[in-house]
Amino acid sequence: MLLSMKWLKDYVDVSDIDIKEFCNRMTMSGSKVEGYRVEGQELENIVVGEIIKIEKHPDADKLLVCQVDIGAGENKLIQIVTAAKNIFEGAIVPVALHKSKIAGGVSIKKGKLRGVMSEGMFCSVSELNLTLNDFPGAIEDGILIIDKEYNYSLGQDIKTVLGIDDIIIDFEITPNRPDCLSVIGLAREVSAVFKRPIKYYKSNNQDIKNNNIINNIIKVTNQEKELCKRYIAKAVKNIKIKPSPRFIRERLRSSGLRPINNIVDITNYVMLEYGQPIHAFDLDKINNNNIIIRKATQDEKIKLLDGVEKKLNPDVLVIADETRPLAVAGVMGGEDSGINKDTKTVIFEVASFDQESVRQTSKKLGVRTESSSRFEKNTDGEFLTTVVDRICQLIKELEAGEIIEDHVDINNSNNIKQEIKLDFDFINKRLGEELSEQEIKDILANIFIEVKDNKALVPSWRPDLMSLADIVEEIARFYGYDKIKSKKFNLSINSIAMRTDRQKFKNNIMDFMASQGYFEIQTFSFISPKSYDKINLDKDQELRNSINILNPLGEDTSVMRSTALPSMLDVISKNYNNQNQEGNFFEIAKEYYFNNNQDNNNNFAIEKEKLIIGSFGKKYSFYDLKSLIENLFDWVEVLEPEFVAQNNNSVFHPGRCADIYINNKKIGTIGQIHPVVSDNYQVGVNVFVASLDIDEIFNYRVTNKLYTPISKFPSVTRDLSLVCDKDLPVGVIEKLIQETVLDILEEINLVDIYQGEQVEKSKKSVCYSLRLRNSKKTLTDDEIDIIINRVLEKLRTIDVYIRQF
Repeated sequence: MLLSMKWLKDYVDVSDIDIKEFCNRMTMSGSKVEGYRVEGQELENIVVGEIIKIEKHPDADKLLVCQVDIGAGENKLIQIVTAAKNIFEGAIVPVALHKSKIAGGVSIKKGKLRGVMSEGMFCSVSELNLTLNDFPGAIEDGILIIDKEYNYSLGQDIKTVLGIDDIIIDFEITPNRPDCLSVIGLAREVSAVFKRPIKYYKSNNQDIKNNNIINNIIKVTNQEKELCKRYIAKAVKNIKIKPSPRFIRERLRSSGLRPINNIVDITNYVMLEYGQPIHAFDLDKINNNNIIIRKATQDEKIKLLDGVEKKLNPDVLVIADETRPLAVAGVMGGEDSGINKDTKTVIFEVASFDQESVRQTSKKLGVRTESSSRFEKNTDGEFLTTVVDRICQLIKELEAGEIIEDHVDINNSNNIKQEIKLDFDFINKRLGEELSEQEIKDILANIFIEVKDNKALVPSWRPDLMSLADIVEEIARFYGYDKIKSKKFNLSINSIAMRTDRQKFKNNIMDFMASQGYFEIQTFSFISPKSYDKINLDKDQELRNSINILNPLGEDTSVMRSTALPSMLDVISKNYNNQNQEGNFFEIAKEYYFNNNQDNNNNFAIEKEKLIIGSFGKKYSFYDLKSLIENLFDWVEVLEPEFVAQNNNSVFHPGRCADIYINNKKIGTIGQIHPVVSDNYQVGVNVFVASLDIDEIFNYRVTNKLYTPISKFPSVTRDLSLVCDKDLPVGVIEKLIQETVLDILEEINLVDIYQGEQVEKSKKSVCYSLRLRNSKKTLTDDEIDIIINRVLEKLRTIDVYIRQF
């Protein structure tokens, strides 16, 4: 909310308060100031001048030489050379003097133009950072001629004369304070903070009750009493459309609105002043002079004031006549019923619309206006007649038309004044202070809350005050947070807060990954459904059945992810395309699935945490990532995993993918991303990823640790060079060796895999190094040979033989 300090001073006199102190104290009271700006701050050394004499330039047909009176004593006449066509002798104009600055920070210095000295420059509207809306009689490409409306003296600063010296404060208004979306609302806050009296306009409008007159002019039918609690229609005839006077134009400009004409400007001016949106209809464009408040019909259309046609549905509340909609209630009026230069009679609409209805309509139509932003936060329905009186007052003051007696007022509201019982002990306990009852009552009176019979009577414009806790907050705001003394917590803690075993487990995982040079990332839990196509997920995969977000920001974030692989690949893609040739990342990510357990009454989604690991670069291989996972499991003390080849996963490279098992339970997948997927993410090097279920890994951690003393007996190393079918996973061989040797096998390492001329094309050679040790005695050669022969005999059952050289 932009607040003009000039406008504020009409209500509360704070002219003696420094602007920085003002902003600080308002912020400390809870009315947060985002910032402030001084109008015309960039304009320097520009004054009012009168053109005394105009002559032609001796050497240029298009230039004029002017003698200008700037009212500066003996040196009051200066010479300016210009090409302007709209100047004349006696014209009052803005003059940028030597070493002045105009809009955009452009510096002006004296100099010669075609041999004739020019000591400054005349200014146009744009060169003063203004528009033609601010000066309706000005010429776009000509010099601004200052008319008699402005009180001036020659040599006076142009900013003061034209009213571009206002200070504009930008307040951040929270959704629970719709009353502060108005000058009067903020004036009440200022009055309470600085303990200054507030001045209201006194209505001198005599709205004579004469239903016969108003009913002959306009009729109103309300078919939606729940969505429109109150509707007032006020008629003004013999309208004179013309530019608004200076004070209205200046205040609208300061508030960020463009002046249009006196009638439209009055509606905007009163809206800013009271926070109540107003709409004006041309009576001649209302069929049969009958306004109907109803819901739109399916596919009904309206062309709004911005020229855009919108298709409506029965959820949209409209203001209509007997044939068509005239306006979308609370959002924007229709072009067909708008005000123009030929308008003779205006119907001013002052209404109270349901905030939820306006919010949903604004969202569905994609139209957000000053009006809708106020209605959707709630407006004060009891204030409507005051708003009508203010409109009438301005109509008279601006001589914009003749006010017709009485008005239509359909009131379906049942406004009951909110009463909150005061508990002074409770208030002091919450504040941590010892305020007397009178002090509390004085603070409440200062913020316009009357206390009667120990009950706080909440004003109609404060719908946010609903409980005693809200009253305590108001007292704290205006008593002063800085006055409330800090106190230590009087709290005894009987237990020490500690991390759970699962939290410690996750921290160990993160510590390990960071120690291995992996960067932790954090990604959003919502993705685009197109991501599943991008990772080449099979069409019939259950993972495609994602949970949709009811109110997504867009298609790219419209579903909750059932796999975090797209998020990891997005990060890898971004890094690769930013010229990083390699990288290692990990994330403990959340994935979401539908709860299909019919026996469980919990309808919430299932949320799982997965450890997602990603590496890219020419130097990385499948075995690097496999080794990392094995070391990770060893670090966090989890049972040894088994890697089982997987050739049917469309996301991964065929032949370079494995499912990870512990005790025959699948706990994750590891592999190289399919080349098609790498191309989809525009990554030109190998990409390896792994996905591990945190919960499953946690369940298989080793909890019972046994001490094993260092053996006194030596170990023995034996190498086995074997030949097997090329498609046989080496993990199968390794598992068989482990099951055969059992406790005597201390370590097994895969040394080499060979395919080439020295083995058959359908075969491959694998070499293992075995380290054997008996904890009770020294192994003899004969015992070792028996063990090795037993291993070879078992291997022959799966067509694995010793390699012959």
